[in-house]
Amino acid sequence: MYRIELLDSALGLSEEEWQRLATGGDPFVCRAFLGAAERAGTGDGPLGWQPMHLVLRDGKGELQGLLPLYLRHHSYGDFASDWTWDSAWLRAGLSYYPKLVTGIPFTPSPGPRLLTAGGDDSRIRGALVGAAIELCGELGVSSWQCLFVGESERRLLEAAGLVMRRGIQFHWRNRDYRDFADFLSGLTAEKRKKLKRERRAVTEAGLRVEPRHGDEIEPPLWQAIARHYRDTYLRYASPPAFDGEFFRRVGTALGRRMVVFVAFDGDRPVASAICYRDDKTLFGRHWGTDVAVAGLHFELCYYAGIDYAIANGLQRFEPGAHGEHKVARGFEPAATWSGFWIADARLREAVRRFVAREDGAMTDYAAEMAGHLPYRESPETLRPSVQSRSAT
Repeated sequence: MYRIELLDSALGLSEEEWQRLATGGDPFVCRAFLGAAERAGTGDGPLGWQPMHLVLRDGKGELQGLLPLYLRHHSYGDFASDWTWDSAWLRAGLSYYPKLVTGIPFTPSPGPRLLTAGGDDSRIRGALVGAAIELCGELGVSSWQCLFVGESERRLLEAAGLVMRRGIQFHWRNRDYRDFADFLSGLTAEKRKKLKRERRAVTEAGLRVEPRHGDEIEPPLWQAIARHYRDTYLRYASPPAFDGEFFRRVGTALGRRMVVFVAFDGDRPVASAICYRDDKTLFGRHWGTDVAVAGLHFELCYYAGIDYAIANGLQRFEPGAHGEHKVARGFEPAATWSGFWIADARLREAVRRFVAREDGAMTDYAAEMAGHLPYRESPETLRPSVQSRSAT
């Protein structure tokens, strides 16, 4: 028998217990990132992430599993793409909010969600799913959304009756490139010249770009990075999700699992792009700038990351959601998956039909985007990636 607990903070588990959970080194599904996000005001404030993490313990009180879980009264920052669903619930005489969300605040990066600490992995994960569905009934919420899951979790959630919804992101794959020039050599001449021109514009503007890990950043540089991040949000009239203290805390805790690409004009940091990493993947998250320089966004957010991934033997670079302009720079369409448990049977079926129709459009969209990739050969005929080769 398992015992269920609900935690009002990721910090409610000790670091020792977090270390027992199988997260694969994911930089987001950890005590440091989630705890800092909750401290930054994502709880009951206007950004609206109220933690109620679902913990599974055995009869002896030993940790067996954890499901990151938040009660939400809107959809800002979860990338669930459900903005129009509220009206469907209202037409049915119901309320869409609150809802339960398993995901990472303001972070649409695929990763582990059903976390286990040994034992019968499938049984523990199944118990976490069952507990989440039961909690929906106890709280009277409209739904439970398990966002941006891995392939094995996708199959388990689908078997449990969740509606699985496909999304499309654009990811770069390392095909055992020796360096950035080797990557460029696989592109068409036109695209190769374009990328070189964009990189050259940054250096001709007198800027140099350096990667800095979280444990290599001094307080004055943190202040500049936080300013770049904040100003980008304010430029689009959106409230910044995190503050400078959040980035300092996360950088200190994650160390080399946080990477910031910084553009310097002399000794002055004028732009930055915040990324995270595990042993296989670089994850792009935020960027901002004090200056208007042609090509600077592409350099910080894409090319510096590709350079870093090649140099450090990483298999993938996932620069975040959206952005068809990434295709021309070598990022390939990749499917993401999110699961939805809908409490009301009528609306569950309506969502299932909607997602089925949408899936055909998403598949067509991915195929169309793949047709615009800049490689001289089709990705299927290129040399095997590091990931596919090591899996054989």
